[in-house]
Amino acid sequence: MSKRNAKATASAVVYRKPQLADAAAIHALIDACKPLDLNSVYAYLLLCEHFSETCVVAEHEGRVAGFLSAYLKPADPTTMFVWQVAVGESVRGHGVGRALLAELLARPGAAGADRLETTITPSNAPSWALFRSFARRIGAGCEDRALFHDHQFGGEGHEEERLLQISPLRSGQGR
Repeated sequence: MSKRNAKATASAVVYRKPQLADAAAIHALIDACKPLDLNSVYAYLLLCEHFSETCVVAEHEGRVAGFLSAYLKPADPTTMFVWQVAVGESVRGHGVGRALLAELLARPGAAGADRLETTITPSNAPSWALFRSFARRIGAGCEDRALFHDHQFGGEGHEEERLLQISPLRSGQGR
């Protein structure tokens, strides 16, 4: 069996709210998904505790294989901001990233959102492909602009972050 055939099928992946017990596994997943910025386990504990309504775990064979963190913007609760999307090697290429986004938008906590925003570095081709593909699938427009410039990261050598806006959202579509 080829490596590709040994990977998960989309139907074998379960999408659910994160739990506190997932935080360390989420941290390890993000660490394995370069170039995503790795936050502390504490940050992932907070996401699991405070933002479980707008974060999604993809579970495959009893393990965290994907994670999406998001929140409604406090100053604009009609905008869902996606902070990170991570898809583990074992489930890549099976629509898990797109399914994470669809699961998020199908939840009651996203019912009032009519726009999705995220930031992406210019060199992160997989993220650009995921979000543009998702926008096409739901019939939404995409616009991007510079948001955080490289010099604003305090000399970390961090690439600029571009703001991608997808609207209008049609909740529940995109799987």
